[in-house]
Amino acid sequence: MALLLGFLLLLLELCGNTLSLGSRSSTEGTEVLELQLPATNYETKDSYKAGPIGGLFQIVHIFLRVVQPNDFPEDILRKILQKKFDLSTDYEKIIYYEIGVIICAVLGLLFVILMPLVGCCFGLCRCCNKCGGEMHQRQKKNGPFLRKCFAVSLLVISIFISIGIIYGFVANHHLRAQIEKTRKLADSNFRDLRTLLNGAPAEISYILSQYTTTKEKAFSDLDNVKSLLGGGIHEQLRPKVIPALDDIKAMAEAIKETKEALLNVNNTLKELKKSSAQLNTSLSDVKRDLEQSLNDPMCSAPPVATTCNNIRTSLSQLDDNTNMDQLPSLDKPIDKINDILQTNLSSLVQQGYKSFNDIPEMVENQTTDIISDVKSTLNSIGSDIESIGEQIPIQDQLSNFMGYINDTETYIRRNLPTLEEYDSYRWLGGLVVCCLLTLVVIFYYLGLLCGTCGYDRNATPTRRGCVSNTGGIFLMVGAGVSFLICWILMTIVVLTFVVGANVEKLLCEPYQNRKLFQVLDTPYLLNENWKHYLSGMVFNKPDINLTFEQVYSDCKENKGIYGTLKLENSYNISEHLNIQEHAGNISNDFQNMKVNIDNIVLLDEAGRKNLMDFSFSGIDAINYNIYLAELSKAPTKGNLLSFADDLEVKANHLPHGSLKQSLKNNAQTIRTIHRSEVIPLEQSMSSVYQSIKELQQKSSGLGMKVTNTLSSLDSAQDFLTTRISSVIVEESQKYGNTIVGYFERYLQWVKISITEKIAACKPVATALDSAVDVFLCSYIIDPMNLFWFGIGKATVFLLPALIFAVKLAKHYRRMDSEDVYEDMENGNIGFHRHHSTQTV
Repeated sequence: MALLLGFLLLLLELCGNTLSLGSRSSTEGTEVLELQLPATNYETKDSYKAGPIGGLFQIVHIFLRVVQPNDFPEDILRKILQKKFDLSTDYEKIIYYEIGVIICAVLGLLFVILMPLVGCCFGLCRCCNKCGGEMHQRQKKNGPFLRKCFAVSLLVISIFISIGIIYGFVANHHLRAQIEKTRKLADSNFRDLRTLLNGAPAEISYILSQYTTTKEKAFSDLDNVKSLLGGGIHEQLRPKVIPALDDIKAMAEAIKETKEALLNVNNTLKELKKSSAQLNTSLSDVKRDLEQSLNDPMCSAPPVATTCNNIRTSLSQLDDNTNMDQLPSLDKPIDKINDILQTNLSSLVQQGYKSFNDIPEMVENQTTDIISDVKSTLNSIGSDIESIGEQIPIQDQLSNFMGYINDTETYIRRNLPTLEEYDSYRWLGGLVVCCLLTLVVIFYYLGLLCGTCGYDRNATPTRRGCVSNTGGIFLMVGAGVSFLICWILMTIVVLTFVVGANVEKLLCEPYQNRKLFQVLDTPYLLNENWKHYLSGMVFNKPDINLTFEQVYSDCKENKGIYGTLKLENSYNISEHLNIQEHAGNISNDFQNMKVNIDNIVLLDEAGRKNLMDFSFSGIDAINYNIYLAELSKAPTKGNLLSFADDLEVKANHLPHGSLKQSLKNNAQTIRTIHRSEVIPLEQSMSSVYQSIKELQQKSSGLGMKVTNTLSSLDSAQDFLTTRISSVIVEESQKYGNTIVGYFERYLQWVKISITEKIAACKPVATALDSAVDVFLCSYIIDPMNLFWFGIGKATVFLLPALIFAVKLAKHYRRMDSEDVYEDMENGNIGFHRHHSTQTV
């Protein structure tokens, strides 16, 4: 109990030395600003596992729960701590709680007292040839059966004794091995405590230094006001403005494309008219030549006359099928488009784009003074935070506790060799105890081995062999040694049992289930004037609900000293790191931000007039159907190739002469005209047809398109005029919140770090666990309890073992006299006569 209170006071010392402590924390960073306190690694493990021997410890714990099933005596302990315990009135409670231990101890003491007396009486009795001391064995029918039962029983009991001896050896060795680890355990705990104390100032410095990182990030955003704030405003307006400008830009391109299309169609029409006239001339010449050829005298005689008449009637296929001259010229629409293009609409649109895209630069130019003021505010906040760091005298405050640790370590190092020396004596004593028991059980094993192997069933008791007799002697020696040592062993068992059982039930078990802390947290227990002792020690305010159990639990969870000990009652970090105050200073600077970008004109009046002129240019009023109808016709009324082929076929049926040759020549000429004039003309007509078709589609609904474009432009311009102020305010708030957010997150991180993470007291809880749960309970009490459990079991089994050993020795030893039987003359009936023999 004193050790436990000592460590709790160590915790209090640490608390008192950190009352003025600022703190450390690690909160989540943002996506762009990661704030995290470096992790501190400690050597000592926060849990201990005994290994395979832990199963044996559990067996002992179960036995103790059977012997001592009562709950932890909290009321008795409270009275003892309050010095109100009166043995004369409260002894019944102690007896009730300790009844199991008392019964076992009394039985052990009876064993200690009676066994020497019984052994003395037994020895005197045997010296008087009583109690089996007479070297004479009476023959019984069940003798072999009894011998076997005694041998088996002794063997089983010897095995149980051997198991207890093994427990003793294992526990004795384990305790020595754990004592040897004590120095390493103590050193690692002291190193962890030094790491805690030395790391706290470094952690505070690290936290304060992170303000520079935060400020640099904020300065970077302030320097990028053009892209962040201006760009934000630009992106908010972009979905409404850019489509309107894109429509105007597309309309400007449409005007140029319309002019090019009109010029192309108009020039092509002129070429078509020339080509059509040339084709008409060529066909007229061929037609005239054919008419002259058909006036040949051969056409008067049948049957040539019929052929000539057929050719004559088909000459109409050579007539021109189009009338290109009736198509009106496109010069007037082209002139109107040229007039419209005198105004460079594309340039006007680019000016609108430029005016809109200049918003970020305008914002940058107009916020220069505000950005400078914000930077000055941030620098002043940095000075305030640095001053807070200078006001935390962490190293001076922790120096006393560091001295306490050094003194404790010196004390442990000075006394640890003495502990190890005493433990070596204890180990030697335990080894002697185990060896004495081992000697007894070896005698029993040798007696069983020699007696069983040397026994001759045909030999009489007075003529038993040397090996069998030796086995009996071993058994008697084992019984005699048992009488000599069992009371000493039981004395050791009783003493270690009383100490080990009570420490386990009164300290180790309540420490593990934290009932011990609950007792210490009883109001007015340790100080009758203080409701809560711990808060009275730390703050001199005993009404604050600060308990040992809560402090221990928080330290086990590696929470910081500030939150664990509720140091806000002494040093309120929130008052020194007023987040709202610092954030409000920055917000005030941003509220004074004035950005004026109301003079954006997407398209001036000249551009609007240009669009209206284009809508009234008459492009959409052109009668495109006339052109399409004329261009869709074939250049000739008939197919010239078919006509030439038919003409050549008919010429081949004519007799040889000038008529036949003339017709063939004309057929060839017609083919040449089709190839050189008709085909190019058809291609040109098809191309112009497609151009006019496209021009018709583009000009369709031109007035509506221009109207819609101007309506979109007016809507965008109105949006800029009416909404740009609200957009500027909204984006300015977002921008300001981003800058303020960096410092809110930083200050919140500092606050959480100080209240939850800095000077995390897990090493203190670990040191307390190492002293009580590991060193005292696991290193010492568990092996000691296993030792008395094993030795006690072996000692108790010595009593039935020596009884069976004495009984069995009678069957193995060579007797001085025996019962003799002689046969009668008339059958197997005999008489009994005591017969003595002299042993040789």
